[in-house]
Amino acid sequence: MFSNWVFSLLALYPLLHVSNAQSCWRNTTCTGPDEPAFKGIWESNIYAPSSRSVAPKYFLSDDSLIPREYPGSVSLMNNGSQVFLDFGYEVGGIISLSWAANGTGQLGMAFTESKNWIGTWSDDSNGGEGRDGALYTNLTATNGHLISCTMPDAKLRGGFRYLTLFLVTDDIVSVGVSHVELEIGFQPTWANLKAYQGYFHSNDETLNKIWYSGAYTLQTNAVPTDFGRATPFPASGWNNTGYLGPGDTIIVDGAKRDRAVWPGDMGIAVPSTFVSIGDLDSVKNALQVMYDYQNPDGSFPEAGPPLLQQGSDTYHMWSMIGTYNYVLYSNDTGFLMKNWDKYLDAMEYMYGKVDSSGLLNVTGTRDWARWQQGFNNSQANMILYRTLQTGADLATWAGDTTGLSDTYLSRASGLKEAINNYCWDFSYGAFKDNATSTALHPQDANSMAVLFNVTPSDRAQNISERLLENWTPIGAVTPELPENISPFISSFEVQAHLAIGETARALELIRRCWGWYLNNPNGTQSTVIEGYLQNGTFGYRSNRGYRYDNSYISHAHGWSSGPTSSLTEYVLGLSVTGRAGETWSLKPQFGDLTHVEGGFMTPLGRFAAGWDVKDRGYNVSITTPVGTSGEVVVPDLEGGKAAQITVDGKVENFTAEKGGMRIWLDGGEYTITVESR
Repeated sequence: MFSNWVFSLLALYPLLHVSNAQSCWRNTTCTGPDEPAFKGIWESNIYAPSSRSVAPKYFLSDDSLIPREYPGSVSLMNNGSQVFLDFGYEVGGIISLSWAANGTGQLGMAFTESKNWIGTWSDDSNGGEGRDGALYTNLTATNGHLISCTMPDAKLRGGFRYLTLFLVTDDIVSVGVSHVELEIGFQPTWANLKAYQGYFHSNDETLNKIWYSGAYTLQTNAVPTDFGRATPFPASGWNNTGYLGPGDTIIVDGAKRDRAVWPGDMGIAVPSTFVSIGDLDSVKNALQVMYDYQNPDGSFPEAGPPLLQQGSDTYHMWSMIGTYNYVLYSNDTGFLMKNWDKYLDAMEYMYGKVDSSGLLNVTGTRDWARWQQGFNNSQANMILYRTLQTGADLATWAGDTTGLSDTYLSRASGLKEAINNYCWDFSYGAFKDNATSTALHPQDANSMAVLFNVTPSDRAQNISERLLENWTPIGAVTPELPENISPFISSFEVQAHLAIGETARALELIRRCWGWYLNNPNGTQSTVIEGYLQNGTFGYRSNRGYRYDNSYISHAHGWSSGPTSSLTEYVLGLSVTGRAGETWSLKPQFGDLTHVEGGFMTPLGRFAAGWDVKDRGYNVSITTPVGTSGEVVVPDLEGGKAAQITVDGKVENFTAEKGGMRIWLDGGEYTITVESR
């Protein structure tokens, strides 16, 4: 059944915080940045609107769904008539509209992210057994006067591109809808939704758009903390008034749904947030809610409230890795010290599951939707290795004097040895899914093994080659979730190829997977999708009991934003290695590109870099705050040609290393030129 929620009808309803571009969402304080940190031609790639008030761009009034420019008003005539409005990109929030009618009936509204489900039923977000259906407002004869109505807060629609207006009546009725306006509900503390604190630009427009589609997805995933998907799930329709965590803004997994904190998703979403929009407030609040709801045994929930699902060892560890990422990017040691004792409890809880083999024995088997989990699962062991490595840094940053950092590093070393002893398949040349399995060689564990440096370089190269066997023309099928292409796990694969210098492979996978969705006429053409099937249809195949009808898939899902951080941190090559960038690194990877530039902000200031490939070599520029220091590793010239390297016109001696040449620089502005002699 359709939802029977009826709009409140208020004559000439005064829209709150809609028309004023300088206002933030409802009663939130405008704490976001006022202006972009960097200005340039790349700003045209930002999908975010310039105002919190937006209107449709097109209408599609016939079965062909051919878009035409939205004229500002539409008409409906008699029962069953409908009109399809297209905002042109992913949006989300509260719809207000004005109408006049000459009879009685109901005006219906239905929402969808994908063109596939345009119609009088919304795409699915309910979370339970109910269907989303549509929203209705009662029509009465208005004698030519306009009536205005606004969706109730509980029916905020977090993510959609298409809005269907339709007429249900037993009467002969005509309705003129003269005003349709959306109050943007995401990024609630930002008055200027285009005020990105990072940027990226290259000579490849597809890669540029993919970078910004990931960034915009993360914006749509930063939501007001009292607008999560509420539980229990309603019998029909949807309810987005659930409490999510502290503060005014928080990062969740998806714009449409689940609208809850999922720490595993943050493993990809947080680095991409840092290099693009720069919204670390939403990240901090998401992590804090995990600590606030930590269980007495030291375990974290798999998801934050209202869901508060339990029983995931991998997501428990992602909360811990997320803590490291947040402190690395922000240098917020106050947050670290506030939660340090809880972090220690979380580490002992997890490491207490390491058995006599030296491997983690997984008992919390919930995970990202992969089919199998448990025992000495190799993916979970890769994540534990990363948890221990990052835990060592956190112990140092927390000022620990008891030797915890050395303890964690020692544990990581022992775990690394056990993983390579028990989980490596010598006959295949990649890691098995489990110490006892033989047939399955998962995308997640093998990608993470390379990315987290769990295995020797020769094995890493073997893994990179083996991963190619999963590729299709539209992305990499993940063996641990057959028939599915997961941009989440493929984000780790992209980073794995880049981590060992296989730039061409990484760029090709980005173009196949994210490029396919970005250019798909049935998608949002502005955000990144949760997942899809290898046959090119939107959906998920899962045996985990998810009620995944195809329209349930999220088309704005932060866990799929991996190319955004990858293109900045690996291809441009600019990354922070110490808190807030007190130390940094620039290691360009050219691939088939000739120009890349980009940057981001930290509490220490502005970080920016760029490079251009020339006929006889290339130029590299770097700008970092005074008081910082970092390493620049410039690639060898093609063919191993002898090179002359200058820094600001002065010949410098770089330290040669495999695949490049290294020099240390203090913070400042430099231009490095590498030319063949």
